[in-house]
Amino acid sequence: MPPIPGSGLAKGLAVTLRTMTKRTVTAQYPDVQPELPPRTRGVIGLFEENCTVCMLCARECPDWCIYIDSHKETVPASAPGGRERSRNVLDRFAIDFALCMYCGICIEVCPFDALFWSPEFEYAETDIHELTHERDKLREWMWTVPEPPALDPGAEEPKEIAAARKTADKLRAQVAKDAQAAKEAQAADDAEAARPAQAAEQEGQE
Repeated sequence: MPPIPGSGLAKGLAVTLRTMTKRTVTAQYPDVQPELPPRTRGVIGLFEENCTVCMLCARECPDWCIYIDSHKETVPASAPGGRERSRNVLDRFAIDFALCMYCGICIEVCPFDALFWSPEFEYAETDIHELTHERDKLREWMWTVPEPPALDPGAEEPKEIAAARKTADKLRAQVAKDAQAAKEAQAADDAEAARPAQAAEQEGQE
């Protein structure tokens, strides 16, 4: 069916009229902070205690905007006769937000939960070189990271938890089986030990 002539114009005028009748609301920024969605991608916060300098975030970053420096330290043996270990110590962790495209790959690939999204967005600078923020600034943003949302009660259980529960159920069943076997063995031993006394009692009665 061909469109009615002028229907597009009528729809456009209807949208205009609806908009004209709505009350205008002006956001009083910066006096009033905006209400941001819970998954806002503002900046990236660093929880450096969890960082092991594995370099996964820097290697996977498509913009190469993460700069990491570290050195190795020798950790003495924890027990006599043990071997010394070496570990990486973080010296520098910086992100150039002039290059960052906020894809979140670095946060997703971090295996130790050292990077998080922060809703902070007021970090403009007059010099583009100052958009490279070091770990001290990234650490400050870490304290603005909101708590994770509650789990969906109808969601599927994670495979790791299901596997752990299955293993725990097996161990519990094995422990119960061993306890039942021990109980039966103890009952058999008690019966065997009581047999001579019963035989002697019968002989005395005869």
